[in-house]
Amino acid sequence: MDPEKQRLIARKGGQSVPDEKRSFSQNPELAAKAGRKGGQSVNPDKRSFSRDHALASEAGRKGGHAAHVGVVKQTSTRH
Repeated sequence: MDPEKQRLIARKGGQSVPDEKRSFSQNPELAAKAGRKGGQSVNPDKRSFSRDHALASEAGRKGGHAAHVGVVKQTSTRH
């Protein structure tokens, strides 16, 4: 399937849920707890970041870069 079409379908699904029913956006503690629970369900031997420091490092760099780019875009589009 075309990635753009996939994005449109996913967007419709997200838009169909009202803000007040998006529990993770309303409750960050609940989101953190769910993420922690999901992470703990993975066998420690199979957790890629705990096994591969370089992979974790690279992911952190990419995340930091993406976050910075987002801030720059938001700042530059505001007047």
